[in-house]
Amino acid sequence: MSRHSPVLTLLLAFSTIALVLMLVAHSQISFEAAVRGLKIWWEVVFPSTLPFIVLSEILMGLGVVHFFGVLLEPLMRPLFNVPGTGGFVLAMGFSSGYPVAAKLTTSLREQGSLTKAEGERLVSFTTTGDPLFVMGAVAIGFFHSEQMGIILSLTHYLSAILLGILFRMYAPTASISKPLDKTTSSLPYRALQAMHRARLRDRRPFGKLMGDAVQSALNTLFMIGGFIIVFSVLIQLFQAIELTAFITRLLAIILGPFGVPPSLSQAIVSGLFEVTLGAQAASDAPAAVPIVWKAAIASAVLSWGGLSVHAQVASILSATDIRVMPYLIARSLHALLAAILTVILWKPLTSMAWLQEKSVPVFLPNQSELTLSNWWDALVYSGLLMLIGGGLLVLGSLVAGYLQTLKTR
Repeated sequence: MSRHSPVLTLLLAFSTIALVLMLVAHSQISFEAAVRGLKIWWEVVFPSTLPFIVLSEILMGLGVVHFFGVLLEPLMRPLFNVPGTGGFVLAMGFSSGYPVAAKLTTSLREQGSLTKAEGERLVSFTTTGDPLFVMGAVAIGFFHSEQMGIILSLTHYLSAILLGILFRMYAPTASISKPLDKTTSSLPYRALQAMHRARLRDRRPFGKLMGDAVQSALNTLFMIGGFIIVFSVLIQLFQAIELTAFITRLLAIILGPFGVPPSLSQAIVSGLFEVTLGAQAASDAPAAVPIVWKAAIASAVLSWGGLSVHAQVASILSATDIRVMPYLIARSLHALLAAILTVILWKPLTSMAWLQEKSVPVFLPNQSELTLSNWWDALVYSGLLMLIGGGLLVLGSLVAGYLQTLKTR
């Protein structure tokens, strides 16, 4: 159905009217759900996401993105078919979680550093959950297991990398951004030159740059908060009219022949709308359900992200010509890959001695929610992972660049 179709217009109008009637009929439930969504945004999303968005905006203004763009070009271009600036988005997206990658991709597209196809590839595999949420809230908070955090993190991010490699074949005939000019200068020197030129082009004083970064971050976070509150209300309304119960029963019938326990259908339906509810429902499944199935569903829900996150990403991408449909297809593939990897790697990982030990180091608050009192721990931990991941990317890029130099001699 075309978006210009009058049938679609009528369908959207009637759906909106039905939602308004449900809000009036279940006003108390709607109010409590809105307060719950506001609390999640204020205590979890706002303190954990604001520093990353502000810092990423400042780094882009200082030209650091262009520095990484030159330095990571030999790695990102052949591996993911995106320019080297995608390495910065990859590091920030993996460390700070959704929807930061969409925000950075939009900024790069507006600057002309990415083509339309490259932006669609990049946002598809860099939109992930942050390590604090995966290991802290889901693994320790819901499953009460540090070992589960290692397994979920590994399958979640490894499947994202595999998705990026798979999506490099997306739109193969589309135009690409300008590759690096061949020169005799070393790669680090060219990266420093690119950073300095980008800083000169920006021209904003550091005070102005920081003010713009804070303003942009607040605008983005207020938009995210609105979506979280709206979807919190919608989920509760759907439960009140037993729509989720109907979908759960239908899904149990469909997935039954594939060996999926019927009790996990609730987790899948909850995760379809909101990632936290889905992961919690997977951990609360009956004890008779094999733990590997719980982990697989939780990993799939984390990779899917939920319709709430998708609405946030769609709103951010609407400022550019980057389409949402490739992103949604990628989310489905990411969920499938993560679930399959969890089942395949479960036995080898759980048989490792270092995972069976109780002294596995997890530098996270031992609670299911991140509050204002420990947002600094979240920032330090995610920043540490970002530095480690960025260091590995730079190391791989230098090796790839050196090998490429040997071939041209």
